[in-house]
Amino acid sequence: MRLAASLSDIAERAGVSIKTVSGALHGGSARMSDDTRARIKEIAEELGYVTNLAARGVRQGWLPLIGVVADELITSPFATEIIRGLDGAARTAEMAVFAMNLNGSRDVGSVLEEVRRFRPRAIAYAAMYHKTVALPPELSKSVGVMINCREATGRVTALVPDEEAAAAEVTRHLLLAGRKRIAFINLPGLLAGELREQGFRTALAEAGLLPAAILPAVRRATYSDRAPSLVLAHVSALMAAADRPDAILCGNDRVAMEVYAALRRVGAAIPDDVAVASFDNQVEIASRLDPPLTTMALPHRAMGRLAAEILLDGQKSLAELLKLPFQLVERSSV
Repeated sequence: MRLAASLSDIAERAGVSIKTVSGALHGGSARMSDDTRARIKEIAEELGYVTNLAARGVRQGWLPLIGVVADELITSPFATEIIRGLDGAARTAEMAVFAMNLNGSRDVGSVLEEVRRFRPRAIAYAAMYHKTVALPPELSKSVGVMINCREATGRVTALVPDEEAAAAEVTRHLLLAGRKRIAFINLPGLLAGELREQGFRTALAEAGLLPAAILPAVRRATYSDRAPSLVLAHVSALMAAADRPDAILCGNDRVAMEVYAALRRVGAAIPDDVAVASFDNQVEIASRLDPPLTTMALPHRAMGRLAAEILLDGQKSLAELLKLPFQLVERSSV
């Protein structure tokens, strides 16, 4: 079996020092001509040299890894998009991504300590949904960026979806389609729901209109998929009223799926009688509804890519809150 080529093998073939070879292949302070650099790279390729990233990282005090504290993220259908964004940018820099799950049975301190044991180049904190996270002051210094969440005191740069702007955009889309009486079945108790309601109200106020109704999707104070649903009761009451809505904006695509079923039960057609729009763009839901659902796509992959760029930049800068735009995905429900 052929042994992997080493720096000393390349140095011997090129007739230069190991330091010069390392400088040519990895960057460094060694001075050399362009011809020497090109010759070293040619020999390295000929010998099949592969950079030992782990050994290189140990010398620098870290391994070629980005660690992620995953705050219930692994259970989310959007985890893939965040991790894909992170991983794609990390691979470009010859890095890898790994995640440690944080859930109700583990505290953030113990998970962070577990991540740090792998000596990653940088650490990110990523949440399943947009929320505020209170990191202990001594731990916030270990986290380079928050993804899909914000640190309570603003000590860590945070990448979050621009919920308010997304709600205003989709509401304006409904208004441009000629809808004037728009109800919103929202997500109670969530930061995303609060910000989306603000954007919804702003867009209606710009048009000189008031909401037809703003109603909670579930009976509990905080939305979850498992909470008792109020969607059928709300839709039945709305459509029985004399001034029934001509559009319903939904807090997410799961709520929209329930709205579709409720509207069919009361004999209302989408979009002829009622337009329906939503947030998240869970493709397995939105594209398979009949008619396919118009929705605002979360910027999860973009957040992952930008997070990797920030973590690998290496420049110390003031913490900031960066809001990333959603994308309107127009389908046939409006």
